[in-house]
Amino acid sequence: MIPLRTIAGRVECETEVKKSRFLAVVDRAATEAEARAVIEAARKADPAAGHHCSAFIVDLSPPDPRIERSNDDGEPSGTAGTPMLDVLRGHHLTNVVAVVSRYFGGTKLGTGGLARAYGGAVAEALAGAMFLTRERREIMTLELDHAEVGRVESELRGHGVVVVGTSYGASAVLTVAVPDADSTAALVASLTAGRVIPELDGHMYAEIPD
Repeated sequence: MIPLRTIAGRVECETEVKKSRFLAVVDRAATEAEARAVIEAARKADPAAGHHCSAFIVDLSPPDPRIERSNDDGEPSGTAGTPMLDVLRGHHLTNVVAVVSRYFGGTKLGTGGLARAYGGAVAEALAGAMFLTRERREIMTLELDHAEVGRVESELRGHGVVVVGTSYGASAVLTVAVPDADSTAALVASLTAGRVIPELDGHMYAEIPD
């Protein structure tokens, strides 16, 4: 199975086809409500545009289903939202929303031309994106002496462990997201002479730069 990806942050671009301007925005969206908020913001940013076509993909936590939506916003059916959605799918993206606002340039593009223009605008915007691979990771907590937390954290990062956070009290508690709990527990044992036993604390999807 090809791993899903998302983008690190918002990207934008403007393309022109036969004097029609296509303003594309691709942004992160963890929920349908967030995706629709990005679409509405694009409408407000370019109120004079004739169309604000959109597509988004959101993966919610199980057992909630994957959500995919597209909208032609007045363009001929299937000429805008679907090609945009196809580009997002082709990049294996999730938790992402694309909006393309069109200013008509006076020349009709035809159904094929519209599909290429809308899909192309999204692809052009994504050319400037930084992609992150979403990986399911186990969450573990480690209780460490203050004097050793820096050394242990550095070693863990060097082995591909994502450090989620560190809290300080009588001891330091390191929260990490790991690809394999057993191998991480063995690594921690070797780093602390067996004194520290990590505790499992659920799971999360970590975002790792491609």
